[in-house]
Amino acid sequence: MGNFRSKAIVWLGLPFCVALSAPAGATSFYLNEQSIKGAGRAFSGEAADQGPESLWWNPAAIAGSDHISAAFGAALIVPRANVRDNATLITRPGQPTAPVGGDPNPHNPARTGLLPSGAIAVPITDRIAVGLAFSSPFSFTTDYHSNSWTRYIADRTRLLTIDIQPSIGIKVTEMIRVGGALNVEYSDATLQKELPNLSPALPDGTQALKGDGVDFGWSAGAQLVTPRLTAGISYKSAIRHTYHGTLEIAGLLGPLAGSNGTIHTTANFRTPWQAIAGVRFKATDAVTLNLQAIRFGWKKFDRIRLSLPAGAFVPEEYRNTWMIAGGADWAISPDWTLRVGAYRDETPTQDGRRDPNVPDANRTAVTTGASHRISRTITIDAAAEYIIFDHSSVDRQTIAFEGSPVATPVITNGRLASAHAIVLGLGGRFSF
Repeated sequence: MGNFRSKAIVWLGLPFCVALSAPAGATSFYLNEQSIKGAGRAFSGEAADQGPESLWWNPAAIAGSDHISAAFGAALIVPRANVRDNATLITRPGQPTAPVGGDPNPHNPARTGLLPSGAIAVPITDRIAVGLAFSSPFSFTTDYHSNSWTRYIADRTRLLTIDIQPSIGIKVTEMIRVGGALNVEYSDATLQKELPNLSPALPDGTQALKGDGVDFGWSAGAQLVTPRLTAGISYKSAIRHTYHGTLEIAGLLGPLAGSNGTIHTTANFRTPWQAIAGVRFKATDAVTLNLQAIRFGWKKFDRIRLSLPAGAFVPEEYRNTWMIAGGADWAISPDWTLRVGAYRDETPTQDGRRDPNVPDANRTAVTTGASHRISRTITIDAAAEYIIFDHSSVDRQTIAFEGSPVATPVITNGRLASAHAIVLGLGGRFSF
């Protein structure tokens, strides 16, 4: 029974990790919305802009600050989608292949969420400034409910991350600025799913998996600043996450009952690195044009390494991707600035390897925003985004209890359709 229990743990532990990839407002499980000002122009000039609101993208953004400044905001993310069943099948031992059953068209599995962000910059000298940014770059909740066709792969998932980024920026010359930062990231995850008993007449079992951890990465960047053109480059490292948690299994009957219980386990995986390049060009005294490209190193999320059994891993096979964004700032008066932008963002998931935990797709977004300076020290920012997701297949195959006499294949066949998201942001910038 020990070998069978190990095999069950491998299968049951898989969704804890892959569930981190459910989409919300940006590439896979990464969220762009770390600046309300930036959201208005589709995050198209952040690596090249100055101020604490750009600190997440480039620590050089605070170099040469001449006063204490801060930026805070929150984005309301409202995703909508259908994840449709196209005849997903299950083959229980000794029984003919049959439809998995359940609700064939669950609506809006990704839940509405509020994403806060903020940063502060403090000058130490006329050339050196230190800063601190906080964000939640990988956070979401999905809920398919226990009667969905996805229930043996995905039921309910919650992920929360809190990233604290202490930074330093140095103004080397009037034109050259550099910066570096440490990323301290706490994350907490909970996953719940249903488990198939050997007979379809029996109620499903359940699995609940919880874990958390604190992990570290780094960021570095540089900027070239001239009166009309500002260019910035930066790099954010991949972060190796180690989750320590518990796996609780209940409700399995008959020969499967030996897998019921609670164990302690860990999972290791890497989030992607980012290479960012941005340009801001002052076309007129009132209009600034922005362009930014991000290369995501999603191949780092190639596999998930499990502590039980020793040496076990789950292949993910993500691919590296691009995000390209363009936008404009238009200062219509000394107190009002309007913004527009658009971006195209690739999904790192691939056809044939995408499951209901990761119903991701390429997406296109259009954005608009405005800033109003209400006093010499206070500016209010607002932004809105509309994101359209391409249709994509949901088609990764899985086997419950793989390698045991009761192996139960689940042949996933679904489709992401009618997917879009609305993001509304409000924030403020302050100087002291």
